[in-house]
Amino acid sequence: MADFRTCNVVILGVGFLFIFTAFTTCGNIEQTVVKSLHNATFSGSGYHSLGIIYGIFSFANLLAPTAVAVIGPRFTMFFSGILYSGYIAVFISPSSWSIYLTSVLIGFGAALLWTAQGHFLVENSDASTINRNTGMFWALLQCSMLFGNLYVYLDWKGKTEISDRDRRIMFIALLITSVLGTLSFLILRKSGQQEEEVLTEEEGRSLLSSRQIYKQRANSAVKSAKTEFKTILHLFGTKTILLLSFCMAYSGLELCFYSGVYGTCIGATTQFGDTSKALIGISGIVVGFGEIVGGGLFGLVLKNNRFRRTSVVFLGMVVHFVAFYLIFLNIPEDAPVVFKTSTQHKPYLSPSVSIALLCSFLLGLGDSCFNTQLYSILGRVYSEQSAPAFAIFKFVQSVFAAVAFFYSGYLLLTWQLLIMVILGFTGTLCFFVVERMQNVSADLPEY
Repeated sequence: MADFRTCNVVILGVGFLFIFTAFTTCGNIEQTVVKSLHNATFSGSGYHSLGIIYGIFSFANLLAPTAVAVIGPRFTMFFSGILYSGYIAVFISPSSWSIYLTSVLIGFGAALLWTAQGHFLVENSDASTINRNTGMFWALLQCSMLFGNLYVYLDWKGKTEISDRDRRIMFIALLITSVLGTLSFLILRKSGQQEEEVLTEEEGRSLLSSRQIYKQRANSAVKSAKTEFKTILHLFGTKTILLLSFCMAYSGLELCFYSGVYGTCIGATTQFGDTSKALIGISGIVVGFGEIVGGGLFGLVLKNNRFRRTSVVFLGMVVHFVAFYLIFLNIPEDAPVVFKTSTQHKPYLSPSVSIALLCSFLLGLGDSCFNTQLYSILGRVYSEQSAPAFAIFKFVQSVFAAVAFFYSGYLLLTWQLLIMVILGFTGTLCFFVVERMQNVSADLPEY
């Protein structure tokens, strides 16, 4: 049993690797592709599309557990993969309505996919393998930032404009990648626990029809969802969650910036010349390296207890503030908002590719600092209520990511950086307060 459960986790990770190679690459180049469309009737925005995805995702998270409990994690992931592939496919021949419609659908699909992933990973792990399996899955997922962006670099190198042919070839390749990931979910095997449940149902089929069985599952899932929703509302009113919400909100803003805005800024920088579009891919790869280095490093740091969570979060704030300052000096302030043309403004320094890529690495490294420590402190403080606590984290993060994507097409780079500096400092300070509260009253229950 142990062998096929490990195999399940590997297949799960590979499936996510393929799907998110396509989706992460799409998000990184989306606004640049939209700007390059030779279509006078197209009025859509890549920023708005991503904003819709994260907005729907934040609220759909509250409903997803019920759907996964009724349908089952394997079929849910397959169905969600189809929605992801549909979103990629519309960029082959894009129109405003199709992009926005699939953005809504993929918002629901993302909530279902990640909820089902959590269920399936837990079902195929036990106390002795959960850390190993989580690490295997995380490592495969992070590699999704490397391969698709490498293809962008190789395909767009030397191109100042993205033609319709270039776009079609790119998104057909991404669509094939996403479809392969979706199909991989079909070869996942049921865990031992699920097989026992199926046998029990078969034995009782003379007494209960399949319709009644699914009705019982649905009723049980709805009752569980109501209980969890009440827990979420209760936790939202606690001092700890209210303070951590500032840090969660900041993680949403910087998620928007490194995953969609910064690559667009690099691609729009006139001074980078013929390499500007190809640098979007290299930037995405370097962000991925920053995430991988940070996740591995801080996993070892916390394992050896050499540093506290506050030290890692403070490091993340410093790393991000250095990156923001260098971006402020190196990238033209109109880079996020120019549409049909490249940048017209000049930055304070002569734009440097080396500095731009250094900032990409720092953005990924800082993001791993904040996210790993938010997961760590939530897991410690709410060990008995982890699901509702993490649901709140994803909700707040996604709402602020959606808000950031909507204003990214209108605010100059300077103002976007300033907003992140203010919220980043506030979030770090609030994280310190929560950590101190937990050190002072570690054994006291929170009311």
